[in-house]
Amino acid sequence: MTDLFAKYDVPAPRYTSYPTVPFWTDSPTTGQWIEHLQRAFADEAATWSLYFHLPFCESLCTFCACNTVITRDHGRETGYVDLLSTEWNLYLESVPALIERPLLGVHLGGGTPTFFAKENLERILKPILYRAKIDEARFEASVEVHPGHTTRQQLEMLHDLGFTRISIGVQDFDPEVQRLVNRHQPYEVTKSITDISRELGYTSVNYDLIYGLPRQNPDRFRETVQKTIALRPDRIALYSFARVPWIKPAQRSYKDEDLPVAGEKRALYESARELLDTAGYVEIGMDHFALPHDGMAAAQRQGTLHRNFQGYTETRTTVLLGLGVSAISETPTCFHQNEKAFPVYERRVRNSEIPTLRGHLLTKEDRDLREQILQFMTRFKVRLTDDQAEDARSFLRPMIEDGLVEVSNGTLQLTEKGTPFLRNACMFFDRRLRSQEQKPQVFSQAL
Repeated sequence: MTDLFAKYDVPAPRYTSYPTVPFWTDSPTTGQWIEHLQRAFADEAATWSLYFHLPFCESLCTFCACNTVITRDHGRETGYVDLLSTEWNLYLESVPALIERPLLGVHLGGGTPTFFAKENLERILKPILYRAKIDEARFEASVEVHPGHTTRQQLEMLHDLGFTRISIGVQDFDPEVQRLVNRHQPYEVTKSITDISRELGYTSVNYDLIYGLPRQNPDRFRETVQKTIALRPDRIALYSFARVPWIKPAQRSYKDEDLPVAGEKRALYESARELLDTAGYVEIGMDHFALPHDGMAAAQRQGTLHRNFQGYTETRTTVLLGLGVSAISETPTCFHQNEKAFPVYERRVRNSEIPTLRGHLLTKEDRDLREQILQFMTRFKVRLTDDQAEDARSFLRPMIEDGLVEVSNGTLQLTEKGTPFLRNACMFFDRRLRSQEQKPQVFSQAL
């Protein structure tokens, strides 16, 4: 397998969307985006979910590739809450059917959502949750937290508003790795927030772990996984470190010799996978694990597992609406992203504009390929069209010969051996990527 890891460790998209963001071409105007939203919500069967991007962090974790604003000035919270309120009201004015359709989910991401004081989190959420048509039977609300910047009072308030899921950024418990990535986070602090969450009634606790960080080695990463298992989170996201120094210059602080790559990096994952399997966790999709009782495991069993800009999710909604700087939204026919530069986002929202930066109007081919990629990413098996089968045998010949995928009876199937190479296999469907004669490195390594 070591040779295979070296062979297939090439830049590849994560396929949280198709087309992937670097290949968005037909960008909608704000007017077109609103038209696509109105069209989606005109369907009485439409459902939607809501994502808030809360970008502030007190310090920079150097591994992070998210769009963040580093500040210790908590006075900035109030102004940002006002911006979110204005943006929300702009959507209500343009798409009044929004509050007539069932809201199935809310997610607070960042940044560090719990950078915001309890009162400001309430100001963000209450005006929307009290007006929205919430489907109580299917509604799920989740929040990402840094355990060192989270209080019982915040978690109590969120739970009172219907939040039942919490995602805790751990990455690695090893103090040396934490020092190198600038994230001081003692084990006891993570345990405390985990215990408080369960005491308050949160029904699903997720830990984010990252493999491939500087100075990680199999023995020390096994210790991190063993400590994780001891705390028994309901689900675990085990992400490959996405090294993109051309996007995030802070990652240039790592020495190449300190970073595990290819087979060495994948060995960290396989070691963790073995421990998690022994502890009763079920592998979900590409980089998630869950205990059998968790909703993510149930969604995989029932064939309803979904993937969007947040990664794997239990529920698919017609519309994902993103609020906040750089937030991404989607309808069945359109992607939309807000301004990424904070001053530009702020200026445009204060001018009562929906802060469109870019997006993509999906063609019929885009939509068809998107569905195939989604099915392959969630079920590892997908039907091919009549004109795809021969192309698949040609494009995927190396993977077929290596026993990683199979093409037979009009179906593309990922083998158990091929699981680590899912992103590579998905590239077959990526017509936009394949059409590029020169492929500049805009994606992280596949493994």
